Amino acid sequence: MKTPEINLEPKQRMEKTIELLEKQYPNAKTALHYSNPLEILVATMLSAQTTDVTVNMVTKNLFKKYHTPEDYANADIKQLEQDIHSTGFYHNKAKNLQNCCKLLIEKFHSQVPKIMEELLELPGVARKTANIVLYNAYGTVAGIAVDTHVRRLTERLDLTQQKDQDKIEQALMKITPKAKWMKVTDLLIFHGRQVCMAKKPKCEACVLNKICPSAFTFG
Repeated sequence: MKTPEINLEPKQRMEKTIELLEKQYPNAKTALHYSNPLEILVATMLSAQTTDVTVNMVTKNLFKKYHTPEDYANADIKQLEQDIHSTGFYHNKAKNLQNCCKLLIEKFHSQVPKIMEELLELPGVARKTANIVLYNAYGTVAGIAVDTHVRRLTERLDLTQQKDQDKIEQALMKITPKAKWMKVTDLLIFHGRQVCMAKKPKCEACVLNKICPSAFTFG
């Protein structure tokens, strides 16, 4: 394997990472299936600690049954738990979904908010979920969604020394052009799933191996 260009500053490495990954994954976008803001909100909340494949299997039937915040808010909690059971942590997820939708009804006229501050008021919604909803539902770029893939690749590429999710996001926002904030989320997630896996990354086949400080470790 060729020697990585480990002398790149984080901002330069991020720019190069985006350039290489955009060529590799020109169609990178969220894998979650949805057709409106409420559906992407629900799907993203369900995606915690599970795969998008599992979420899409669950929401295929869920979205046929529940169409509005009122449907979730008025659902029997045990039935809702059963409907989302295979996504894991279904007790908390069902509770958050119901409380989230109750607040949508009470405070936001049954509409999913279009700004970060209001989305963060919803039970079960942190910045990662809010970023994904804003970008995919409304085309609004407010930050970088830091999931397990983004966190892992950020560390391997030595883009920041931060460990806290929100601090990682803030650090990445400083070294990434704003127009690319959510694009880099999709790119890193795609790459994390297909090449830079947690246990056995495919460094020899990685388009980033020349600029990745971790290529020696795994390669």
